[in-house]
Amino acid sequence: MLLCTTERLTIRHLNEQDHEFVLQLLNDDAFIKNIGDKGVRESKDAIAYLVNGPLASYSEQGFGLNLVALKSDNTPIGLCGLLKRPELEYADLGYALLPEYCSQGFAREASLAVLKVGYDNNYAVNVVAITTLENTSSNVLLKKLGFVFEQTIEFYGASNNLYKVRLASLFEQ
Repeated sequence: MLLCTTERLTIRHLNEQDHEFVLQLLNDDAFIKNIGDKGVRESKDAIAYLVNGPLASYSEQGFGLNLVALKSDNTPIGLCGLLKRPELEYADLGYALLPEYCSQGFAREASLAVLKVGYDNNYAVNVVAITTLENTSSNVLLKKLGFVFEQTIEFYGASNNLYKVRLASLFEQ
């Protein structure tokens, strides 16, 4: 299902056919360093990740991680979406791009689009985002998106920065 398009991107729901891309992204060194090792090593692991993660989230929450692709040629470049984690009070913005697509504004473009869809569909009033202390680019991006630093928390066994944004502050003028 197509979620939205931006000037340069197409953002759509993931499906099981995306398993090879997911396998590639989840095994990227930057993904493992900044987000974590999901233990996805083979196609069957990637399919299980999709079924038990994003696909389950779509049916349970109405939202989840989405595939981000270049609008020009439909090349998959990353994931972006809202996640509902039981440990967090609010929906959490998540994103990851293959390294060759970083530092080109794609994460900001995809994140704003996903947040707007969440706002327009009343998925969330407030959204949080978590990033490791060392992930300078994500810490900077979240502030550019309008997120405000709340506190440092222990999450999945590591210290992370917790940011929060009220969606109305981004989209109501």
